[in-house]
Amino acid sequence: MYINFWYPVIQSKELEQDPMQIKMLGQEFVVFRDSQGNAHCLSNTCTHRGGSLAGGKVNGDCIQCPYHGWEFDGAGQCQRVPSLGPNPNIPGRTRIDAYPVKEKYGMIFAFLGDLPEEDRPPMMEIPEFDDPEWRPTWINFQAEVNYERSIENGLDPAHNEFVHPNHGFSGANSEYKVNDLRWIKDKGWGPAFYHRFNSPGSTDDKWGQIKKAKSDREAGSGTFGPSHLWTYIRYGEGREMHQYLYECPIDETRTNIWLINMRNSFLEPEMDDEVNRRNYEVVMQDVVVLNAVHPKITPPTNNKEFMLQPDQPLLKYREKLKEFEQWGWRIDTQAVAATGAKAAYAIPSPERRNSKGWVIDSIPLVAATAPASKAKAS
Repeated sequence: MYINFWYPVIQSKELEQDPMQIKMLGQEFVVFRDSQGNAHCLSNTCTHRGGSLAGGKVNGDCIQCPYHGWEFDGAGQCQRVPSLGPNPNIPGRTRIDAYPVKEKYGMIFAFLGDLPEEDRPPMMEIPEFDDPEWRPTWINFQAEVNYERSIENGLDPAHNEFVHPNHGFSGANSEYKVNDLRWIKDKGWGPAFYHRFNSPGSTDDKWGQIKKAKSDREAGSGTFGPSHLWTYIRYGEGREMHQYLYECPIDETRTNIWLINMRNSFLEPEMDDEVNRRNYEVVMQDVVVLNAVHPKITPPTNNKEFMLQPDQPLLKYREKLKEFEQWGWRIDTQAVAATGAKAAYAIPSPERRNSKGWVIDSIPLVAATAPASKAKAS
């Protein structure tokens, strides 16, 4: 798992008056709205006695800890300590980590890392989101899978033939192969490619029999950072479906996944439920396979899996993750596990670069071996 990227937290419509506890990157966070309706994301651990802020309540522009009533604003600064009476001198060390937030695409995203604004990786964009000729739908689900396995599945051009009956022929096509991949220039945040494919819908026979199956459809996929992925499917003249997967690791073996599906046909609102039903059916086909993958987490070296030419997108993705690790952005999960219940950690926030003396320790990271030169690219 990696810091210094934008992660999906919750759909905007789900965050109302009560604070909510969200687990991301193996750590607990609290999200809430202040009196102006602005969303905030903070580390969930109170610096006083470790209380869970999400169990408290919103008081004006602050979140109040349920244990002793300490109140923290959206910037993580402690504004009230009831046991000290009115107008006390509150030490700065009482602060907690607060993370930059964006509300976009009907979602709340948080930047979980300590980079200053000018150095942060951008968010994966949805260019057509506000185009009236496209219509969005949302699906959210949690899967008992490692997020890297999930992202690699989305990059895998060979699995559709066998995992998705509507996308392939379940191995019945004796002439099946993965067609040549057309690579898209890497903008610094992950590999991307297109390839042509055939499917039951691309035959001349309405029952999908293998008669004149031809590669007249095209799909493209690409990653953006460690856990976001887009897929574009061109399934007819002027008819496309663009899918954006915003994934957030809950921990190493569980993932919270949002699928924002954009379509430029069948735009009637009454089609939304059917689109979501079909998409959910497809993703559950993936989840069934991924639940049985062994090991659950991607092996540390590629020689523990026999890779072939069609697996190049996965290998390029793994190379990109190694690059993020070299920049010092990978969480040292072994070090975290070694402390067990004896330590509380926080994902480092941008304010840690400006202030010293934090009560809650910054989460251990794998040591950097190279400067994050591409972190300034967009």
